Amino acid sequence: MNTNECYHCGDDCGTSPIYHDEKHFCCNGCKTVYEIFSNNGLLYYYDLQSNAGATPKTVEGKYDFLDSTAIVEKLTEFNDGNLQVVNLYIPHIHCSSCIWVLENLNKLNPSISSSLVDFPKKTVRILYKPESVSLKNLITLLARIGYEPYISLDDFDNKKKPVNRSLIYKLGVAGFAFGNVMFLSFPEYFDLPGIKTGASDYWLEQYKELFRWLMFAFSVPVVYYSGQDYLISAYKGLRSRILNIDVPIAIGILVLFIRSTLEIIFDWGSGFFDSLTGLVFFLLLGKFFQQKTYSFLSFERDYKSYFPIAVTRISPNGKEEVAQVYDIKQGDRLLIRNQELIPVDGILINGNARIDYSFVTGESEPVYKVSGDKIFAGGKQLTGAIEMDALKSVSQSYLTQLWGNTVFQNNPSDTFQTLTDSIGKRFTVSVLAIAFVATVFWLFYDSAKALNVFTAVLIIACPCAIALASPFTLGNMLRIFGRRKFYLKDTRAIERLAQVDTAIFDKTGTITTVQKSAASYEGMPLTPAEESLLKNTLRASNHPLSRTLYDMLSEQNIITLDEYEEHLGKGIKGSKDNSHIKIGSADFVENHQGSKTLNTSVHISSNDAYKGKYVFHNQYREGVFELFKTMSETLGLAILSGDNEGEKSRLEKLLPKLTPLFFNQTPENKLEFIKSLQDQGKKVLMVGDGLNDAGALAQSDVGIAISENVNVFSPACDGIMDASKFQQLYQYIVASKKAMKIIKMSFILSLLYNVVGLYFAVTGQLQPVIAAILMPLSSISVVVFATLMTNLLGRKLQ
Repeated sequence: MNTNECYHCGDDCGTSPIYHDEKHFCCNGCKTVYEIFSNNGLLYYYDLQSNAGATPKTVEGKYDFLDSTAIVEKLTEFNDGNLQVVNLYIPHIHCSSCIWVLENLNKLNPSISSSLVDFPKKTVRILYKPESVSLKNLITLLARIGYEPYISLDDFDNKKKPVNRSLIYKLGVAGFAFGNVMFLSFPEYFDLPGIKTGASDYWLEQYKELFRWLMFAFSVPVVYYSGQDYLISAYKGLRSRILNIDVPIAIGILVLFIRSTLEIIFDWGSGFFDSLTGLVFFLLLGKFFQQKTYSFLSFERDYKSYFPIAVTRISPNGKEEVAQVYDIKQGDRLLIRNQELIPVDGILINGNARIDYSFVTGESEPVYKVSGDKIFAGGKQLTGAIEMDALKSVSQSYLTQLWGNTVFQNNPSDTFQTLTDSIGKRFTVSVLAIAFVATVFWLFYDSAKALNVFTAVLIIACPCAIALASPFTLGNMLRIFGRRKFYLKDTRAIERLAQVDTAIFDKTGTITTVQKSAASYEGMPLTPAEESLLKNTLRASNHPLSRTLYDMLSEQNIITLDEYEEHLGKGIKGSKDNSHIKIGSADFVENHQGSKTLNTSVHISSNDAYKGKYVFHNQYREGVFELFKTMSETLGLAILSGDNEGEKSRLEKLLPKLTPLFFNQTPENKLEFIKSLQDQGKKVLMVGDGLNDAGALAQSDVGIAISENVNVFSPACDGIMDASKFQQLYQYIVASKKAMKIIKMSFILSLLYNVVGLYFAVTGQLQPVIAAILMPLSSISVVVFATLMTNLLGRKLQ
């Protein structure tokens, strides 16, 4: 065996370790193959070649500071002892190969549950089990495979990112070399008959070889420094069995360099160093302008974006007030009701906490916490009300990131992404095939053009414009909708919204408003103890009627309930000491008095004795009937309500004729109704309150929760709309349909560019340098077109 070959696979080893799989690598320095294994939280390298008694070598102690529990606590987003979540900034993420490797970390270590890359931010969010793999081991693994994260303990709170100027340096080197190579190539460009006599002719001939080797010397740093990103990306892609777009570019660079080098060695000619350095320079220049364009047109949603989630804050004097999540500060006392989201890390103060962290981890097993325990943002309280003290300000970006977590995406693919992926998989193969066929043709027809044709075809064809059309159009629409108080989970929701043909609406809290509702009590008077228990039981509920009734009742001393139960679509039950109270429908409270009231009513029983009911008088949202009239022209409509038929005659007069009205619907009935429509091939939009309608929102193609100072939303809903914008719903649907047309127009534009560009390249009319200039311009033009069109569309929205 050759001493430079890997003992494991026979490959030639470089001076730095080459990793063949998740366990084996070889090193030319010591001619050995190491197997990587874990023991007591450390990674060890074991000499396979000697195969016995070799002393394990620990990884360098670069990350020993991560053994500190305090530091790990600060760096992790979630840490309950059994599962940790960390979001790492990785500067080296730059292509689809990087995404593939980082999102398959679980194949390298089974203790990593999942990993999700945010490509624009260059971050990866990793869920892992700390008892099997520590944060130190995780980061060591990332560094080993070439994706070392940036960690600064000085600025982790501010999330500062280092300024990466490597592209500017590479661009400078390539530009300097390109200019000098062009200058040295002038004698080769022109015959200069007027001066090819005497001393001038002698001078040119005498130093011709020197000029050529100087051009070679200038080209070496251009290829191996300025162009290294393309070469490394192509190598990583091929190593991961992925043909990314950098493969043809890397082949073009290497072919030009090798061919030019051979030409000057054997004195065949001056080579193509001018085309080579110009190609790399203009590729980098295009990348630089792309980054500036993308940054300028960024549609990233930040804290200024509208996120309609409110939380109840308890003032020092005990008064409860509604506040937006971004107003919460460290030390604020918060009230978290049943089924509410915990908006920020904090310490549990009062109440019995039973928390569902599936929103964060995907694990559905509830966790029980007691007073003094730390609880984490993103958890959902499942049993009654609790009070907590916030440990820091609310991070909206964290909440939105949780909302878009892939563990909640049952249908992760969308038409345009599938189309983009399909094109991307076949694009590189097609380009390589066209390049080789065209080169073979020109070798027989005009061999002087063959290399230029080969390189120009590899460079000019680019799927980037196609790949960028959908994310930039839909991403900009997300930002535009957010500014208008319509917040969607992700870009897929826009595509599905454009396809809906049927809209289903809940009644209470959706087309009616609880802000203007009035209620009157009918029944036996409640004792002070019953009023206190009623008020504190309602305090834990988030149902629109519960919130309205809670605000109407007189203030009572806050007490912690012994038990609290909420039965969706039926009612709630609370108990303290030996007393219990039921609040809800007549059947739920076991009212046997046969009440025939058709108005919306909340019935009450105390210690199994029926006491009476609160009768509500519904107030419909402004513009709701004009909205229904407009929507009925193109969409099928239906009302699903858990209430009785008291409002039926009024709704029939106000809604478009023949609009189906269904009353006394349980959450299960709503879900089955939507499923039956989908079985008929309908694309269903469900608009509800996000609590009782959670099942229907999850089942529908698009689920939108109406927000009215409520901190209830689930991963099931695709969008949250502020109640004040309810009457603009149809405008948003129409805008989504137009956004799809913009994407199709962008696809046509980018495909047209590729077809025309390939025509000129294949026919030998396009120089590689010109191709390098045109390639990034195509991506920039599509991005600018998509952004301008969506901004124009956004201006038409109210």
